[in-house]
Amino acid sequence: MMVRILSILPGSVGILCSLILLISMVGYFPDDSRIDVPIVPCSDGETCFVGMTEQDLSVPRPFLLLEINLEVSWSEPDRGWLAVVRGEAAEVCPPTDGLTSCTEEDISDFIIDGGSNSDELTLYMKPGNYRFVTGGQAGSGLDSQLVTLSSSVHLNNYVELVLAIVSVLLFAGAGEMAFPLRRIWKKFRDA
Repeated sequence: MMVRILSILPGSVGILCSLILLISMVGYFPDDSRIDVPIVPCSDGETCFVGMTEQDLSVPRPFLLLEINLEVSWSEPDRGWLAVVRGEAAEVCPPTDGLTSCTEEDISDFIIDGGSNSDELTLYMKPGNYRFVTGGQAGSGLDSQLVTLSSSVHLNNYVELVLAIVSVLLFAGAGEMAFPLRRIWKKFRDA
C-alpha cells in the first residue's frame, strides 16, 4: 500500500514534464514590436556608409537549450536595408555614435542575414555576439524607417525529446510501482 502512495511522486513529476513539453511545443510568441530605426542617408554618387549598434547583443551559452527565432521586416526595402552581423564586425568597422566609416561590402563577410538585397531577415539565435547594421540604398535619401520585430521561443528539439522520454519513463515507473505487472501476471496465471 505504501508503494502505491509513493508512486504519486514519479507520476506527478511525469505530469510536470509533460506540461513543460506541451507548452514548449505550442511556444511563446511575444507581441510584435515596431520601432523607428535610423538609416544613414545615401544620395546618388555618394559612398553608402552603414550604421551599427554600439553594443553587442550577447546570447549566452545556456540558450542552446532554447530555440529563439527573430523575424525582422522593414517598411521601405527599396530605400533602406537592415542586417544582422557577427559581433566581430565591430573590430573591422568600429561604430562611433552609431555610425561607421564602412560600406556594406566591408562587412559582407560578417553578415548572417539581411542586407541590401533582402526585405526581411530571420535570425535563429545561437550563442554568440550579434550587432544590427543599417544602410540606405543609393539615391534614397532615407534617414529612418519603421521596423517590425516578431519573435518566438521554444525549447530545443533535443530538449523536447529528452523531456518526452523522461515523461514516458516516469509514467511507466509510477504505473509499475502502483500496479506491479508481476503480481497481476501471477494472479492471471493462477486464475
